[in-house]
Amino acid sequence: MKINLMSHLVAGYPTDDIALEVARALVRGGTDSLEIQLPFSDPSADGPAIQRACTEVLSRGYKTVDGLSFISKIHSEFPKTPLYLMSYGSLVYTPGVDAFCKRASEAGVSGMIIPDLPFDHDEGLSATCKKYGMQNIPVAAPSMADERLLKLAHAGFERIYAALRAGITGSKTTVDDHTIDFLKKVGSGGSKIYGGFGITNGEQSAALADSVESVVAGSVFVRIIAENQTNVESLKQKIEAKAREITHS
Repeated sequence: MKINLMSHLVAGYPTDDIALEVARALVRGGTDSLEIQLPFSDPSADGPAIQRACTEVLSRGYKTVDGLSFISKIHSEFPKTPLYLMSYGSLVYTPGVDAFCKRASEAGVSGMIIPDLPFDHDEGLSATCKKYGMQNIPVAAPSMADERLLKLAHAGFERIYAALRAGITGSKTTVDDHTIDFLKKVGSGGSKIYGGFGITNGEQSAALADSVESVVAGSVFVRIIAENQTNVESLKQKIEAKAREITHS
């Protein structure tokens, strides 16, 4: 069975050229969409692998404009692959939500994932995304009170990103009855669900397949990049193999 996968990339990590090779390998391995993170200096939920990647890229003086240029390259090569921009509110708010969304749309972004902007106080992000033909994908977490979770579920979002557990990403996630119950609540309003945080193998994705539109994996790929970036051919093979493992059960 083929399972839909959204793979997470840190723009520019470890270089734009290698990151582009990784994107190609992910698509070959069965990735259906890409979540591309703009490097950020103080991420609130990213685990150590992604934090280190962001720090390394930022140390080169990497800017938002560089990240959007990288996204544009991927969009040019894979125009039919949805690209979701993941970032934090300050990077969106500083240049102005309208200006940021306009630039993102022009780069080929299909939607925005901004974890620290609450769905009901998003500084106009949802409306502005719609203006530029994108969607805002809010984040649901198991730590949310049921009342608020159901409010989000019935708020009319096309898609919701469900963080499968509280804490930071990258650590092992166990898919159990509590996870499935949480996903049922998130999807109770009819939104399509992207489920991620700690997905590393096909067993996990198979357990989630009936409850989500797409599983999301990120830190597992960032760790492979960190361990193999000096041998690009080996890196590409391992990235493709891991994507194939997660997408086929």
